[in-house]
Amino acid sequence: MDNTKYIFVTGGVASSLGKGIISASLARLLQARGYSVTIQKLDPYINIDPGTLNPYEHGECYVTEDGAETDLDLGHYERFLNTPTSQANNVTTGRVYQSVIDKERRGDFLGTTVQVIPHITDEIKSRIRLLGNTGKYDFVITEIGGTVGDIESLPYVEAVRQLRWEMLGYCVVIHLTLVPYLAAAGELKTKPTQHSVKLLQEQGLQPDIIVCRTSHHMSQGMRNKISLFCNVPPTSVIESIDAQTIYDIPFLMLEEGLDREVLHKLNLPAEGTPDLTDWARFLENLKNPERQIEIALVGKYVELKDAYKSIIESFVHAGAANKCKVQLRFVQSEAVASENVHEMLSGVSGILVAPGFGRRGVEGKIEAIRYARENKIPFFGICLGMQCAVIEFARNVLGFTGACSTEFISETPHPVVDLMEDQKKISGMGGTMRLGAYPCQLKKGTKAYEVYQKDTISERHRHRYEFNNKYIEAFEKGDMALSGINPNENLVEIIELKNHPWFVGAQFHPEYKSTVANPHPLFVRFVGEALKYEKNTELF
Repeated sequence: MDNTKYIFVTGGVASSLGKGIISASLARLLQARGYSVTIQKLDPYINIDPGTLNPYEHGECYVTEDGAETDLDLGHYERFLNTPTSQANNVTTGRVYQSVIDKERRGDFLGTTVQVIPHITDEIKSRIRLLGNTGKYDFVITEIGGTVGDIESLPYVEAVRQLRWEMLGYCVVIHLTLVPYLAAAGELKTKPTQHSVKLLQEQGLQPDIIVCRTSHHMSQGMRNKISLFCNVPPTSVIESIDAQTIYDIPFLMLEEGLDREVLHKLNLPAEGTPDLTDWARFLENLKNPERQIEIALVGKYVELKDAYKSIIESFVHAGAANKCKVQLRFVQSEAVASENVHEMLSGVSGILVAPGFGRRGVEGKIEAIRYARENKIPFFGICLGMQCAVIEFARNVLGFTGACSTEFISETPHPVVDLMEDQKKISGMGGTMRLGAYPCQLKKGTKAYEVYQKDTISERHRHRYEFNNKYIEAFEKGDMALSGINPNENLVEIIELKNHPWFVGAQFHPEYKSTVANPHPLFVRFVGEALKYEKNTELF
């Protein structure tokens, strides 16, 4: 048996209590003690991955270095740990069943009747231990999506139950649950937690630690009560009170002793204090900004902020790096038109046009980009945002009437954005885009080179359409520089305007690589340029 320890995080009573943040915070504390840690998410839905899920329903689809389309919680894992995740860090029921069925079709089970137990649970256990078997990690933290009692979560809970007995002394189970505050009674109630733990016990799993999500501080008496009814010592009842920001949670968990409790359960030394010096410095800048600016985020999914989770958090990181608070104005691109664009974007110090798919809201994005270009407002376009900037420039600067992307108008007279050549023979939707990390060569003397300060970078992608290279000469004769090129496929990765304070578009997704420890340089510079713009505006 390898020496990797496994920590399982389950949830009860309600979803969205913050299992991902608790997992990431615990991982950060263990990492700060010198341990190597990774986090894995098990999702109970039958989709193979979130790549085909509606952002309104599921939020952002996060992309890893190796091109996996994953749950947005993996973004939290990377932002907290500053360590890349991979395909192995996100497992869905769809992927588990697909693997088992493929094995059955190949005859791997030698005629055995294929059942949930042991075949599905064995597959789950294999995927849980996959990261531990690499020998890279002291701890693998596995977050189980959904809540205890969900029918679709049963095989995962059963797999954890089996692993616990197979690896005695190597596993800890943490159960996150809700302790609600009833305003009418003026007190917290522990019964939901008791029933949640009871339900978990009925499924054969006894939690070692109970983390209580609450809006009010718990008394020692309440901790003792939960301890008594749930078969854990009082020190294993951890309070997780509502915080000002998710980045406070590691310090709150440190105060509660969550990391020490986990180490004690696994018979590991817990002396000393984790080194969170850099994290504390980040929080200091985050909570004590010297200035505040407003930046517009123009997108089609703005009603659900989780659809742009990585972008939002990248602004948090970049704001702290610039010692300023970035206030985002979420602008529904469908509502933007030439008649109201000034009203909707007036007063902002920067405009970011977000990624997306489909024609809905595209013309509003193009109008917002025109406003940024003509008024010299700092602009940043990501993926579709860059493509819309190409369309806007073609129409309004180069005079290419009707210029568009073939994604939206297949018979456009000027297809300045077109389907990538290797995408033209693809019929399926899931996992077939250009995904993951690709290199990009930067041209010296450009804004992009000035930001990165190196010739070659690597960034993550998620797209099917690209800048049409047939128009390179026309664009370069204009005011637009094509400052970043993929050296292997000659794809345009970064565009920028030469005579504009800050007008940059990226085909890739820089937000996927921004972390607390390493804020993404494009976001840091964009916020810095927005600060300059606001300061210059104040002079007039």
